[in-house]
Order: sequence, then structure tokens, then C-alpha cells
Amino acid sequence: MREERSGEFERVNDLSESVSDAVFRRLRQDIILGTLPPGSKIKLEKARERYSISISSLREILCRLSAENLVLAEGQRGFEVSPVSRQELAELADLRIVLECHAIGLSFATGDLEWEGSIVAAHHRLAAVERRLLAGDIARTIDWVRCDWEFHRAIVAASKSTTLLQHLSSVFDRFLRYHMLAGSFRGNAVVDDHKLLFERALARDADGARQIITSHVRNGVEHILREPQFLSKP
Repeated sequence: MREERSGEFERVNDLSESVSDAVFRRLRQDIILGTLPPGSKIKLEKARERYSISISSLREILCRLSAENLVLAEGQRGFEVSPVSRQELAELADLRIVLECHAIGLSFATGDLEWEGSIVAAHHRLAAVERRLLAGDIARTIDWVRCDWEFHRAIVAASKSTTLLQHLSSVFDRFLRYHMLAGSFRGNAVVDDHKLLFERALARDADGARQIITSHVRNGVEHILREPQFLSKP
């Protein structure tokens, strides 16, 4: 079963998922979470052993990831994880704001009681994980990654645009990669943003929600760029 791509990490394998799809999800997760760092070479033989898949299937998967700009195909030199840059981060932030704000308008106009219930449930799960993170339980970071997307996705789910949600989910994950590389949770500021966004969603206040998303993303960029590894990036 294929859903919006974002939160590939969150999905549970089912009987319909092919080996290739499962490896695609795992490899993509490893890139987004920084397990495979930016600029690192993806050696096909080692990757074949790590992910238990044939070289030909692995090449196909890497080409799919290349289409998302998560992997660079270097011709005869093989593949490497895409590097990061301040410019790409800014572009991803702008694109996420445009897509998410548009999806909010569509979703708020058509959302029903079931949609509201899904937002309440998603925020409840997210808030519980954020409380653990604020208490210093950094082992919950992966849970936060999953719950953060589930919450944002729930808010825009009633937009009923598969294409829009697919593009948003891809951009969301690519933006998330920068947060994971920065390696620190933004703390109470993020929690407060999510609470306000939750309230605006239930009030169907699209303009208010758009303002929160815009500041939420912009503040995230500023937080990332304060980390030492990004200070010298072009």
C-alpha cells in the first residue's frame, strides 16, 4: 500500500509491499535521517549487502532517489548522497510554505468531523512525544519525526489532492533532512507552534494557520543555520 511518500519511516510493511519498495523506503530513510551523510559515496557492492537486494534493483532505486534530488548519479563514477547547501535549504523552505499554505486553504474548506478527529488524535500523539523530548529523552527523536509529519499531514489531508500531497511530502522530508543533520530539537518554540496550528485548524482559521506555518518554517531555517556545520555552506 503506497501513501504519500513523506514519513517513509513511519510505514509498516504489508503483504503488498515489494522488496524493491521496502529497500527504497529504508535507503530513503537512511538519507533523510543522516545515517548516510551528505556527499558520501554509495558503493553498490556494500549497499547490496546492507540492503539485501540485487545490483540492478539497487540502481533503479538510486535513480528514483535521484529524481527527488536525494542522490546524485555521477555517470561512470556511480552514486553519492546529495550534498546540502544554504541555497537548497532556502528553496525547500519557500516551496514548503507555498505548498502547505495552499493545501491548508483547500483542506479547511472541505474538512469534516472525521478530519477534525484525525487532527485531534495526531496532535495528541505529537504533544506526548514532544513532552518526552523536552524532558531530555532524545531517543524519542525518531518518534517525533513520524508524529510531526502525521500532524501536518492530518491538517492538509482534506485537500483531496493526491498530487499536491505527494509533492508536499517529498519537500517536507527533504527539509526535514536539514533538521536531522542539525541534530537539535527546537524545544518549546516548536511545541507552541504546533499548539497554535492545532487551534487554528479546529477554528478553520486558514489565514491564521498560514501565518503560523510561514513563521514555523522560517524559524526552523534560522535554527538550522545557527548550527556550526552550516555556517560555512554556500
